[in-house]
This record gives sequence, structure tokens and C-alpha cells, in this order.
Amino acid sequence: MSVRRLAAEQPASFAFKPETLETAKWWIAKYPGDRKQSAVIPILWLIQKQEGWVSEPAIRTLAEMLDMPVIRVLEVATFYTMFHLAPVGKHHLQLCGTTPCVLRGAEDLKKVCKSRIGGKFEISAKGLSWEEVECVGACVNAPVVAIDDYYHEDLSPDDLEKLIDALERGETVKPGSARPRQTSAPEGGALTLKDPSLYDGSLAQPVTLPNLPGKSA
Repeated sequence: MSVRRLAAEQPASFAFKPETLETAKWWIAKYPGDRKQSAVIPILWLIQKQEGWVSEPAIRTLAEMLDMPVIRVLEVATFYTMFHLAPVGKHHLQLCGTTPCVLRGAEDLKKVCKSRIGGKFEISAKGLSWEEVECVGACVNAPVVAIDDYYHEDLSPDDLEKLIDALERGETVKPGSARPRQTSAPEGGALTLKDPSLYDGSLAQPVTLPNLPGKSA
């Protein structure tokens, strides 16, 4: 796991917006009173949705809300790369840099990010930013770039260029594989179990169990 630290520059304070606080209380109410700390991840996510990132004052505020030591909330926020510890652009790209993605072209995608956006966590003039993260858990569709909340998979440098072009134009980009395949199925469609009768039960036969000693028929 890469080292993740809070941004050097921090706001003076943090406050929940009324609608965010209402949803946070809803999450807390889902757990027994002595287990409300279980809401730390969803509320960190709410904070990020409100602010765009997770600041040190926000971590302290959440720790007080959940009766947790500040270090425990900090541990969660710094462990998961889904949480941004510094301000990011309107659209933030998280490029997976773990071995499967590297073997399938992540280094070339990194060059695109550097040339089109700039250095890690720099915010471009068009409002984009990026970072390299650990495994995002979609190795079969490598290389992968998470954009905001969604995965974009099987990317070539040209595919990523087109995604960035669309984002800079203010368009909504469609998540999923850039190749002609469904989720993580083979390109071009299924290669096995093509006959529906193999899995729809039509070939199933009744099973007669033998009488066991000491058991009545």
C-alpha cells in the first residue's frame, strides 16, 4: 500500500450541510448505539461528496460524532484510496498501477494523464486531476481507470484520450469496458455454455437415492 498523507494546506474548520447531516444520522441509526462507529466509511463518503475531499477538520468532526479516537478515523481515510486527502478536480481519475494493469498498458495511460492533465493531484485548466492507486479489483479488465465513481476498463491510450476529451467538453462518459464485451466476459461473447439447455435445467434427470442400512424406504 502506498503512503497516503493529509494535504499540507487544510481549511480552518468543517461543518456538515443540513442534508448531509441528516443522511449521516440515518447511517448512524442503522447500527446499535454501541456500534455506531461502523458508520465511519459511509459518512466519510458523504463528507467527500459534500466537500470534494476529506480534510483534517472533517476527520476530527466525524471522530467526535462517532465517539472515536481521531487516529482511528484517520486510519480509515488514509487506507482507502476512494477517499481523496487533498482537493481534486471536478473529475478525478484514479489510474490503477498494480502489476496486472501495468502488464496491460497502465504505464502508457500514465503518460496520457501526465501530458493531458499534469502531475499527480494537479488540477488542470479544464478541471481534471489524477492519481495512481493500488489495485482497484478489476484485474481481468486491465488496464483500469476509475473516473469519479465508476470504472473504465480495457483502456488503450487512445481510449483514455477520448474520455478526457469528453470530460473536458462537459459530457457524461459511459463506464465499463472499452472493448466489445459484457462486463468481464470474453470479447465477442461467450465461448462456453452456449447451449441454454446446459444451464436451464432441461437436461436434469431425477436422482434416485439408494436405501441406506438402517433407514426405511
